[in-house]
Amino acid sequence: MAEQTPAEQTLADRGSNRSQRPSSPAFRAFIADRWAPRAEAAVAPAPVAAHTAPRRARLGAQFPGERLVVPAGPLVTRSNDTDYRFRPHSAFAHLTGLGTDQEPDAVLVLHPVLDGHEAVLYLRPPAGRDTEEFFADSRYGEFWVGARPGLAEIAAVTGLRTASIDDLPDALVKDVGPGGVRLRVVPDADPTVSLLVDGARADSGRTLDEDAEADAGLAEAVSELRLVKDAYEVAQMRAAVAATVVGFERVVRHLPRAAVHRRGERVIEAVFDGTAREEGNAVGYETIAAAGDHATTLHWIRNDGQVRPGDLVLVDAGVEVESLYTADVTRTLPVDGTFTDTQRRVYQAVLDAADAAFAAARPGARFRDVHAAAMEVIADRLAGWGLLPGTAAESLLPDGQFHRRWMVHGTSHHLGLDVHDCAQARREMYLDGVLEPGMVFTIEPGLYFKSDDVAVPAEYRGIGVRIEDDVLVTADGNENLSAALPRRPDDVEAWMRGLLG
Repeated sequence: MAEQTPAEQTLADRGSNRSQRPSSPAFRAFIADRWAPRAEAAVAPAPVAAHTAPRRARLGAQFPGERLVVPAGPLVTRSNDTDYRFRPHSAFAHLTGLGTDQEPDAVLVLHPVLDGHEAVLYLRPPAGRDTEEFFADSRYGEFWVGARPGLAEIAAVTGLRTASIDDLPDALVKDVGPGGVRLRVVPDADPTVSLLVDGARADSGRTLDEDAEADAGLAEAVSELRLVKDAYEVAQMRAAVAATVVGFERVVRHLPRAAVHRRGERVIEAVFDGTAREEGNAVGYETIAAAGDHATTLHWIRNDGQVRPGDLVLVDAGVEVESLYTADVTRTLPVDGTFTDTQRRVYQAVLDAADAAFAAARPGARFRDVHAAAMEVIADRLAGWGLLPGTAAESLLPDGQFHRRWMVHGTSHHLGLDVHDCAQARREMYLDGVLEPGMVFTIEPGLYFKSDDVAVPAEYRGIGVRIEDDVLVTADGNENLSAALPRRPDDVEAWMRGLLG
């Protein structure tokens, strides 16, 4: 083929303009030659494999006779031809046990069989050393991103039957037609796979709205499947919290450096995020390091401000471990190690609200009861300070809610593979759901008085406090998984003194 002139070169082709990789037949023969045989690693089933099979069975039981498609998702472009580090869709990770950056483009399919479903994992096989992908493909090639495990290796680790991703189109369309097998795919997980599914069910006789409703039902089901954690998941949550505790300890030790840096919030962020990479996989979400008035912005992730002695700094952070389970913890710390009287007053009110929420978080209670208990305390304290236009009882009425000016968020959210886990669960299963042993969620009341809020006395302005812990519902109550981090103001001060020497 004749070489393209610059004018003929398409935009898609221009990404290769920086490439100087050789492509001659002689080079391709040379690079494919004289490689030692690949060592066969001893592969054993991963500990999670014993737990993923029951999860798949519970999911399949909700959709008898149907084909369920759960993609891992594709690599996502960060800029031009560079990708973000891969993280699979949480439903895929939950049902296969594969985490970290394993197997982009993989697809789990639960095929209907007489006694339930057969799970098959469709993967991109590793390329041979005699292929161009081996040395030239910067997205998948072994020279660029490392060797991928083979189908047999993944099968041994997961306990799943594996097949090439090239077999997926034929597998999806099998027995699909009017009155045949119904297809469901987790929506928005992988656009390419969704298009394949749409093509496979084009002749099913169902409408687009019916297919969309079916997909939404699957998304709902895989989300609700995670509401109650199994023993493996609880262990992973404990590991994530333990690593997060290490991160908070390191943050405190670096507060003196943060206090003299022009962007001290970035010092805090960098310390915690570095710990997350050392102790786990990454952070579970963007770290919030909010000093002074920045702490009154609920999701402050710019983290470009100073950290001044005399101020509070709100640190909301969590380590995600290799299995992708994450902690989510917040502590509000006095930068110089000691609360002022006003800071302590606000902090104690938030702590009292958190303690009331803990008391409400018991099996048989409803999820919404946890928030209600915290709000009773928040309204009572604000009324006592003269900040409400009426009584606490009046504010708590549905047509009042004046106290929510200073706490606009909810008190709790489920936690697990996603920091806001189970987010597509039905209202009756989440907000109105009954608490059960094995549920893990946060308790995180707060009070936020912005610096320009003239509805409060000047002494409160610029103070933001949130205390957040990760809670496991047990048979007879709950366990604070993050209790190793002090919560009470005297304990916080003593802890900081010990770390700062």
